[in-house]
Amino acid sequence: MIISPRQFVDSVSDLAFTDTFNPYAQRCPIYDRHDAPKRRRKALLEMLQAASDSEVDAIWIGRDLGHRGGRRTGLALTDDVHMEAHAARWGIRISRPTKGQAVAERTAAVIWSVLSEIESSVFLWNVFPLHPHETDAPFTNRAHNQRERRAGEELLSELVGLLRPKRLVAIGNDAASSALRVRHRCEVVQVRHPSYGGQTQFLDTMHRLYALRERESKLEPS
Repeated sequence: MIISPRQFVDSVSDLAFTDTFNPYAQRCPIYDRHDAPKRRRKALLEMLQAASDSEVDAIWIGRDLGHRGGRRTGLALTDDVHMEAHAARWGIRISRPTKGQAVAERTAAVIWSVLSEIESSVFLWNVFPLHPHETDAPFTNRAHNQRERRAGEELLSELVGLLRPKRLVAIGNDAASSALRVRHRCEVVQVRHPSYGGQTQFLDTMHRLYALRERESKLEPS
């Protein structure tokens, strides 16, 4: 049975694990506006509704939300700087759930340097849709554990069923392993994660995958 976008958002909002931050249910006392979780739920729901009514070319899959990106925005592979561009791709408008100066994230900058050249319908998600962090250190990043991965893969499988993309573009080894387990009938394409020296390979692969014109990167070297 295919779940609805609202049911999906409710399922993500209900997730709770030790040493994680759920941006759809929790409010950061330092950086969030008073209604931040509500704003993030609304943004995700509207994007899912738009995507479910579209012909989705691909779901790009990362690993986890990062503390400078998805923890703040509630949007995978998207930081404060690229929130409006993300919303515009789905024909909606959203307001930033955080206060103060917009924060940039390195991975998001690389991802969006490619997305800005692509017109195809691309939905962004992570294997684990929350922000996992070290104990007593909420503004750090850690990899999700096995229990968290299983919960994330259940949701990823539901997302694939809901959006019916032509392919899954897995960014990094962890994302590829999960994508292959929940692929349904989708093609899975693995690309190098842009962090830790992988930026050039990531950009080269994505340019070939989407037949983009090669151009000199304006980003700093990894």
